[in-house]
Amino acid sequence: MKLFRFGPADHERPGVVLPTGQSIDVTHFGEDFDESFFATGGLDRLAHWLESHAPNCPEVPADARFGPCVKRPSKIMCVGLNYAKHAAETNAAIPAEPILFYKSTTAIVGPNDNVVIPKRSEKTDWEVELAIVIGKKASYVELDEAMDYIAGYALHNDYSERAWQLERGGQWVKGKSADTYAPLGPYLVTKDEIADPNNLHLWLKLNGEMLQDSNTDDMIFNVPTLVSYISQFMTLLPGDVISTGTPAGVGLGLNPQRYLKPGDVVELGIEGLGEQRQEAVAYTDKK
Repeated sequence: MKLFRFGPADHERPGVVLPTGQSIDVTHFGEDFDESFFATGGLDRLAHWLESHAPNCPEVPADARFGPCVKRPSKIMCVGLNYAKHAAETNAAIPAEPILFYKSTTAIVGPNDNVVIPKRSEKTDWEVELAIVIGKKASYVELDEAMDYIAGYALHNDYSERAWQLERGGQWVKGKSADTYAPLGPYLVTKDEIADPNNLHLWLKLNGEMLQDSNTDDMIFNVPTLVSYISQFMTLLPGDVISTGTPAGVGLGLNPQRYLKPGDVVELGIEGLGEQRQEAVAYTDKK
């Protein structure tokens, strides 16, 4: 299945893309795509519900806004320097173990919402990433069982303020957590629809110029390894997101370096998971 959420920000409703390609509103299923949904076998229950109710579900308007494909997870766990070519472009050594950091859940927005360049930011950067969505509580997971804990996958743009990340104490979470820095979606694609998450084309364009053009097969630590590894240090809850790192082509790695300015347009996608588009806008004080 392809799950999505649509409607005004903070008032999204659940939707499903049927095998026919039709997008339907499944509000009457009675649940959102949140921790409780995944923890209680929601994917199977929704599939069963659709067998008899899909014909009566209204279509989603073509111009509807997409929201984040999962509702506020308990955490977004991210992996740094997980693509060999990206590590090379930043002159970093290949990590011996996954580099982990958090991204605030308040950064989550819809896939086509504006990215707001934060107040006093000068180095807002882009990062196309494959996101894993956890399907059930995961703690001390063995590597050969890791895939059983995955609900599906989504597209994520791990926006980063490089000065805050690297030049102000080396605490990555500060450079990763500004509002709008985590566009997620448009779809949560269940794992049965993705034959091999470790072999997916992913790309990103800035103002029409292709800057990231790679494959998840360049990941240093693959999908099951990351799920198993992270679960040794913390419990992953249903609906949690693991963002698996970005390939080469970020602004930090260019010569000369390039960062977003108001009016820039970022487009990105991953094979089988859909596409995103964000326009960069300047921060304005909220009154």
